[in-house]
Amino acid sequence: MRAAALLYSAAGSLLLSALTGAPDIEGRPAAPELYGTAVAAARAKAAGVRFGPCADAQDLPGGMRCGTVTVPLDYARPNGRQIRLAVSRTRATQKDPNNSKRKVRRQGALVYNPGGPGATGLYFPVVGLLPEWKRLAAAYDLVGYAPRGVGTSAPLSCQDPERFFKAPTQAQTYPSAAFKKERVAQAKAYARGCAERAGSALRHYHSLNNARDLDVLRAALGEPRLTFLGSSYGTYLGALYATLFPAHVRRMVFDSVVDPDPAEIWYRNNLAQSAAFEGRWRDFRRWVARHDGVYGLGRTAREVQRRYERANARLAAEPAGGTVGPGQLQEAFLQAGYYDDQWPLLAHALSAYLKGDPKPLVEQASRYPEAAAEAENTRAVYLAVECNDAPWPTDWKVWDRDNTRLARTAPFETWDNVWTNLPCAYWPGPRQRPLDVGTAPGGLPPTLILAAERDAATPYDGALELRRRLAGSVLVTERDAGAHGLAGGPNACVNGHLEAYLLEGRLPGRRAQCAPHAEPEPRSTAPEQPGAERRLR
Repeated sequence: MRAAALLYSAAGSLLLSALTGAPDIEGRPAAPELYGTAVAAARAKAAGVRFGPCADAQDLPGGMRCGTVTVPLDYARPNGRQIRLAVSRTRATQKDPNNSKRKVRRQGALVYNPGGPGATGLYFPVVGLLPEWKRLAAAYDLVGYAPRGVGTSAPLSCQDPERFFKAPTQAQTYPSAAFKKERVAQAKAYARGCAERAGSALRHYHSLNNARDLDVLRAALGEPRLTFLGSSYGTYLGALYATLFPAHVRRMVFDSVVDPDPAEIWYRNNLAQSAAFEGRWRDFRRWVARHDGVYGLGRTAREVQRRYERANARLAAEPAGGTVGPGQLQEAFLQAGYYDDQWPLLAHALSAYLKGDPKPLVEQASRYPEAAAEAENTRAVYLAVECNDAPWPTDWKVWDRDNTRLARTAPFETWDNVWTNLPCAYWPGPRQRPLDVGTAPGGLPPTLILAAERDAATPYDGALELRRRLAGSVLVTERDAGAHGLAGGPNACVNGHLEAYLLEGRLPGRRAQCAPHAEPEPRSTAPEQPGAERRLR
């Protein structure tokens, strides 16, 4: 009765538009989850967000405030169990950074999702202090949040965090049968742990519910339409939102795009990712070779590879610092595929280690116990979302066949990627059917897509696919570059398009191109604070 009465309340128009405006995952006119989303959004709009001091961010500058938004665990049962999502915000400064006497018009809230899945966006609002973000921070309230399962937002855990950072570990580029058997057993155990710890709630942690949560957050912020910036996995979340709630979209930016084709989510996406990492790993080795005078790791990419393999063999025999083995080496150097600003740090660490100084490598590759709980939570949410989102092969022979074949041409990341995702082969509970992302011409306001041609984490084909599916979208490409996450980065051309769109609603032609940002300068020594240059994403 209470839910039915809402149809005739002040929120009635919101409910009716949601119920008639989008199909469910099987194409029916209206699913119970859409009705539940409308009910939750109406409640959130009435309640708002009560922002106050941030419990774990008291010392951060910028005036960030925190609150919570309540959403249903299961949108098919909006009056059932509720969970709270942590939210953060800084108010629009309304001050022109180039003219202190000029007041800037506030344009509402800009909501950010950093990807993962499993990453938190709670610290996003502090980017307003950076020069690249000041114009946007003048016009928008910057809003971050922790998606369901992340941090304090109904957190998920699949394993005791004290056991999560086991080190040193081995890593085999071409794994033996015994090594594969061991990793299969670990994947099965991890999937069981998720089921045992989360219980029946586990099935409700998936991308469709993340998109519904985003609409409830929009309503709680008092925004009639959403302005959204999603990076990496956040682009898939944004694409789902645009498909489910096109009438609720104001402006959307998709930064470093996951291929949203239902046939690619998620198993084939990971195969494509492993292939792309091989190309970016080659880019890194070529850069190191060009700076052989600094690092002494070889004058060709092949010579650099041999030095890396030499380090791997030494670490297998005697871990550096007692904690850094081949597994930790692989994890550390995977960052080279994401961020080229890490190249000088990694090259220096490898060079120093081979010359007898393990300290820089230990600093780059060690896992720190104080970070174990957060890292375990991130992995739990990552797997819950991706495993729940779509069907995965349940026969190990399929994984073994596909990745053995792929590793012949892309050995760097292939098997490490398998071990990351293999729990999905043994995942308990039902799987979602991936939504067929797409909008008809005129059904969605123009949107902006940002992508680097050589991005390894989200290969460029994903941006082309999303542009094809979202009518009116415009793609800005950073040519011959591969950094993952472009918004607010070092490319002024990309940032110019971002600002023109978010501040003025202005887009370039259907496709625009930017020259690549400058490659990093080599260093013969590491900076005092390793990793300090990495941009907040």
